[in-house]
Amino acid sequence: MLFLILSVFCSVIVGVIFKITRKYNANPTQIVAFNYCIALALCYAIFAPNFSEIDAKAPWNIYVAIGFLLPIVLLFLVASIKNMGIVKTDAAQRLSLFIPILAAWLIFKEAFNTYKVIGLLIGFLALLFILRKPTQNSQNKWIYPAIVLFGFGIVDILFKQIALFTTLPYTTSLFVVFSIALVIAILIVAYEIVVKKVKLEIKNVLFGALVGVFNFCNILFYLKAHKAFSDNPSTVFAGMNMGVIVLGSLVGLLFFKEKVSKLNLFGLLLALISIVFIVLSQFK
Repeated sequence: MLFLILSVFCSVIVGVIFKITRKYNANPTQIVAFNYCIALALCYAIFAPNFSEIDAKAPWNIYVAIGFLLPIVLLFLVASIKNMGIVKTDAAQRLSLFIPILAAWLIFKEAFNTYKVIGLLIGFLALLFILRKPTQNSQNKWIYPAIVLFGFGIVDILFKQIALFTTLPYTTSLFVVFSIALVIAILIVAYEIVVKKVKLEIKNVLFGALVGVFNFCNILFYLKAHKAFSDNPSTVFAGMNMGVIVLGSLVGLLFFKEKVSKLNLFGLLLALISIVFIVLSQFK
């Protein structure tokens, strides 16, 4: 259970760091790039990937797709935290689990039971309440958490496809994906420096290092939690999603004084109920 708690903590801390960077007028693109530098170094040091196992038969199309999407979606996550707050962004990120579930139903023709259908319906209803217009904004910028939701959902589908490729260890595939993500992030940073004349600043390096450590630790503890609960993966699935929504909401409300309406709070409650139904569907 400790690994699961640590994974939830690290996931929320990433959002907190991005929230804090606003006060220092930090550059999110540079932070994302340096985040992958650190994550890649930690991945190499801890997982010790065997590069000789990587060949032309590896799922390079999926690697490239995830490597491209990760930094882009992460930048939208930063924009969502900036415009909509941690509470709604964390909820949107965790409700992205409905995208792979819908894909399993509509594309892969997986059979759905009553619990899963109820969970999906409640989940969509939760989104309507969670993403309602915040009172302090003159316009609704729900597009940012919406892209976070769909982006992480698609990434989740692609990661599941990698997991099916058993020829390579999952951690080796993770290193390849991080490498591609780093290249994409560096290209974006280079574009900003050359074309937009944005300066490379040390504060972005430091924030990027912090994000990279907690981002990697989130993945590391999540994998360890799955290993510890190998006979009951639904425990990890439910604990991670509900834990992030609850902790992220508490941090946003108590520490950053984010304004959410009663309807938003009701949406968060519905999100938790939805996840419970999804978990119950695994046992039926």
